[in-house]
Amino acid sequence: MQKLSILLNFINKINNMSLYSLFTPSLILMILCMLILPLPTFFLDLFFTFNIVISIIILIVSMVVTDVLNFSSFPIVSLLSTLLRLSLNVASTRVILLNGHTGSYSAGRIIESFGVFLIGKNFFIGIIVFIILVIINFIVVTKGSGRIAEVGARFILDAMPGKQMAIDADLNAGIISEREAKERRINVYKEADFYGSMDGASKFIRGDAVAGILIIIVNIVGGLVIGITQHNMSFLQAAKTYSILTIGDGLAAQIPSLIISIASGIILTRVGSDKINVSKQIINQIFDNSQVIFLSSVIFGIFSLIPGMPNFIFLSFTISLLILSWYLYNKNYISKNFSKVSNVKKNKLLGFSWNDIQFEHLIALELSSIFFQSIYKDKYNYLLKKIYFLRKNIAKDFGFLISDIYLINNRKLEDGQYKILIKGAEIGCGYVFLDKLLAINNSNSIITVPGIKVKEPVFDLPAFWIHPDNKEKIIKKKLLIVEPNSVIITHINNIIRKNLYELFGLQETQQLLDRISQTYPRLVEYLIPNIISITMLHSILQNLLRENIPIKDIRTILETLIKHGSGIKNNVEKLTDVTRIALRNFITQKFFLNVYEICVLGLSADIECILLKIINNKDGQLEPVFSENLINKTKLLVIMQKKNKFPLVLVVHPQLRSLLARLFMISIPELIVLSFSEISEDRTIKIVHTIGKYKD
Repeated sequence: MQKLSILLNFINKINNMSLYSLFTPSLILMILCMLILPLPTFFLDLFFTFNIVISIIILIVSMVVTDVLNFSSFPIVSLLSTLLRLSLNVASTRVILLNGHTGSYSAGRIIESFGVFLIGKNFFIGIIVFIILVIINFIVVTKGSGRIAEVGARFILDAMPGKQMAIDADLNAGIISEREAKERRINVYKEADFYGSMDGASKFIRGDAVAGILIIIVNIVGGLVIGITQHNMSFLQAAKTYSILTIGDGLAAQIPSLIISIASGIILTRVGSDKINVSKQIINQIFDNSQVIFLSSVIFGIFSLIPGMPNFIFLSFTISLLILSWYLYNKNYISKNFSKVSNVKKNKLLGFSWNDIQFEHLIALELSSIFFQSIYKDKYNYLLKKIYFLRKNIAKDFGFLISDIYLINNRKLEDGQYKILIKGAEIGCGYVFLDKLLAINNSNSIITVPGIKVKEPVFDLPAFWIHPDNKEKIIKKKLLIVEPNSVIITHINNIIRKNLYELFGLQETQQLLDRISQTYPRLVEYLIPNIISITMLHSILQNLLRENIPIKDIRTILETLIKHGSGIKNNVEKLTDVTRIALRNFITQKFFLNVYEICVLGLSADIECILLKIINNKDGQLEPVFSENLINKTKLLVIMQKKNKFPLVLVVHPQLRSLLARLFMISIPELIVLSFSEISEDRTIKIVHTIGKYKD
């Protein structure tokens, strides 16, 4: 019973063993059987086929691995494949010498195919082909691989101390963990062992090539002796029969040997740490450059024109290379520029950092996908050009450069829809039809035209989207014809000019100071930070822009702040008022160009007294009812000003200007509030309408 129990435990252990662990012992057992036992021709064909298949698999694996350590078993694989080929040579030699006299089929179909079909039954050609294969394998491939393995092993061993110190330094600095350091140390040892083993494995392959030469000599000589002495064959008959069999046997063994040598060379000649396989690396570095392919096609084209050359073949390659270069150029161009057009970046799943944080753009124009289609490429380029001129004109008018306007492809928008965003907030939106024109009715008369009726987004005028073919007819009706992109540009221009103060931040203030320092360096040095801070300067300039006052006359602004800044410290409102008075000539020119008698609105004496008392009282505030009544009366007078085509300007006492400007900024944004001190002395002020006394 005890013996039976031991036997059952042994069988159970065998069953629990993985099939993978049985592969190598089974292969070694098969090799020993081929060395000792005579094999039938069927098994000989089977093992020859197995040898060829294994060599091809090894070659493909060596090409697709992304790291040499992923195929660290190559040295032992090389040894086993060499032993397999040598045992096949021994087994095939036994069969050839025993049964060779019966014909070329005596050693199996594989040897017959290589010996008869591949060399056409001409054993002289077979010998030459075999010698060439051996020379290629022995002198070229294996010698080069062996040298690379030897040098690689030497360099890896020399670099080991430095790599160990680098790992320890990263560990001490906290860049890597203890576990990562351990893994990296193991990889260093594995790499050193691999190249050392490959140095020895290359010797197996060289020895296999030498053994192949000796085996073919032994087979031919032995075959001649056995054929002539034992089977009474003539010398020519014995030479032909045994030579064909021997050459077939040699080719069947040496071709897999050459394949393994090539696989060894591929493994050892890999350069770089990119985690890509050899095929992709070769294609990326050789066949992914359109300029190289184009120049090659030009050279081939020149060769195709030389008389006596194979012109058709050269011309075919020229055309093929031209097509390939054109394809590569288009592919690289699209991949390079697609992100710029769509403004979409790939999300990184690993290694997330601050660089992946996307901040809101200061100004953005979201467009639907139809704008980016190839059929509207000209319109898209026209839009980009118009945006360029828009930024240039605003900089020219107001004295500072606004931020870039980012174009974003928003796939959620309907065709033709667009949105204008400032600091991520939607300020305006609209629809356009890229294949139509917008006809705007800017007269008071009612006009109907064939098309899609809409409201013009800026001035809220009635308009129609019409077909371009009807343009001439519509012009005769005295309607304003506008391109779709011009509608967008006009809209975004209007919004930017109304929100300039929001677009002028501390960053723009610093950029403006840097620019001023090139022209007026002393003014900047004296003003900041000796008299006022950069944040106070930013607030003053922002107040000017809030009320549509350009800051182009920066010299006057800086000199005024230097003169009054020390006496009015930390009072942005008063400094703004003083600056506005200094800019009175500029302000007068902006709002009353070539108009010397100014017809404006004014305040009655009663309203002015009430407002002055409120200002002088520190805790005084405008009552809501009083404010609402004042706004309503002003709105009525603004309508009258429009009818008379007078400027929409309210002129008030200097102390009241800031208060009333804030009051009317939201309720009546089109009304400009100026003080008497902000108008040049050469202009005559005429109050045509007066905001009357408030009644309870």
